[in-house]
Amino acid sequence: MRKFLFLLLFVFLSDLISIPRFALMRGNQCRDCHINPTGGLIRNKDGWNYGKNNLKLFKSSQSQISPFLNDNISIGLDFRFQYLYSQELRRTDFHKMAGGLYLNFSLSDDINLIATYDLYRGYFEGYGILNLLPLDGYVKVGSFSPNFGIRIDDHTAYSRNGDAGTLSSSSYEGLIFSPGYSQTGIELGIYPTEFLFINFSAGQDKFPFRTDPSYLGRFELTPSIGELNFMLGGSYGIFRKLQNSFQLNDFFAGIGFNNFSLMSEIVQAKNYFNQDVKSLIYMLEISYRLMKGLDFVTRYDRIVPDIKVKGIYYSHFIFGFDFYPYSFLEIKPQYRMNLENPKVEKNNSFVLQFHFWY
Repeated sequence: MRKFLFLLLFVFLSDLISIPRFALMRGNQCRDCHINPTGGLIRNKDGWNYGKNNLKLFKSSQSQISPFLNDNISIGLDFRFQYLYSQELRRTDFHKMAGGLYLNFSLSDDINLIATYDLYRGYFEGYGILNLLPLDGYVKVGSFSPNFGIRIDDHTAYSRNGDAGTLSSSSYEGLIFSPGYSQTGIELGIYPTEFLFINFSAGQDKFPFRTDPSYLGRFELTPSIGELNFMLGGSYGIFRKLQNSFQLNDFFAGIGFNNFSLMSEIVQAKNYFNQDVKSLIYMLEISYRLMKGLDFVTRYDRIVPDIKVKGIYYSHFIFGFDFYPYSFLEIKPQYRMNLENPKVEKNNSFVLQFHFWY
């Protein structure tokens, strides 16, 4: 049982992707902090400086450091470790979570090559971004994570991948978007206005030499009115698995101002868990910056595996803090309550993460 728990936890709570609430608070888009237009992985100069200077609580003397080895090559990393306590399993454990190394080659002002490798999971992404389309658009070619919904930084949310019974027997699997999920194919994106982003992708995951790839389309509006920043959008995807396909419909919205953000999402899945079965997933996240270096974050998410079966659901109520005492260090205590029907007694848990990044 112990070895099985550790195997599952290798993909538990990893957030090597971007943090949407930061963009919503600041009125930014993913590309403002990341080289990848859809966010995640290696940061650009502005994103790196934000993480270095704008999050830390305590001042610290630092030598002149930079992720840029020269004008064309930059590096990055995310290392995560955590302590876990499961009320149901009556067990505590320490374990390694993720060890992502990133590399970007800027071949020109319009062409970037990005590679990432996770030392713990053996996960690899590699793709090229060509900023050559009209309307400030781009073409991405290679192996990458598809841009579906709100890519929040906790993949145990049911709208991402769920927790699949790692800390409680009542926990439930979520959608396909684990940290290691990627597709090999092509993605196109355009910015018709400063606050509208539209992208489309087509690709394969584990099954090559097929004539029916997965397709995904997404749009996102991010207007601002004074200090109020808004997010509104949707995604639609047709994904393939073995001989069957499933559909995901997603709608999301959010508002942010000063130190506050609220994001919500609803996903309808068709044929995901079983053929001719429709499922619903809800997510709501609220965060507030109590002071520089300390954020309060709470989230509620629920999955209804079959909307025709009344009263059966699985949900999380999570609250905790994101503490940034110094540059490149995050400490994340989090209490997790499982609220499900049928009810399981005493199945809550506690997580304490340590995150180093660069």
